[in-house]
Amino acid sequence: MLPTVLAVRTAGRIAPKNDQLDFDNLPGGELRRAPDGWHAIVPLGGTEHRLWLRELPASGYAVVVDLPLDADFELRLGAARRFWLALERRALVEPPLALPALKRRRLILALRAIDGWQEGNSYRQIAQGLFGSHRIAERAWKTDDLRSRTIRLVKLGQRLMRLRWRALLGKRRGRGDK
Repeated sequence: MLPTVLAVRTAGRIAPKNDQLDFDNLPGGELRRAPDGWHAIVPLGGTEHRLWLRELPASGYAVVVDLPLDADFELRLGAARRFWLALERRALVEPPLALPALKRRRLILALRAIDGWQEGNSYRQIAQGLFGSHRIAERAWKTDDLRSRTIRLVKLGQRLMRLRWRALLGKRRGRGDK
């Protein structure tokens, strides 16, 4: 099971009216029976929360989220927190599997750089395409920081290709990210 799918079960007590989650009536959501239990997609707070339930809780009962202390605990905790914030109608934090904005931007530039390099463009042409011609100095190209940055982006793009970029993007934060 994906770490962002939350295992939910009945707490065994009646929940206050405002804390009830009625699985029989999920507005815009889905509830499906499967051999291993129930799978629910609950749209709350502008995002979809994925839940797994061994048994469907009776209407009006409180639910709890099980968080195993395993390698994916941090991701599960983030998903559980987002679900709780949505239930409380509070502002959500960034999705648990989202890349930080700077890393996402760097990976996008690296993929664009490797595309340009594979088409036979020079580092200067790649830099012009990535950063704009106005940022490339005519005389100082050999010592320009954009030249070094472009070369690093092409090398990162090559590494992404070798490692199959999907596998690299699938790495979780805090585990060997550079």
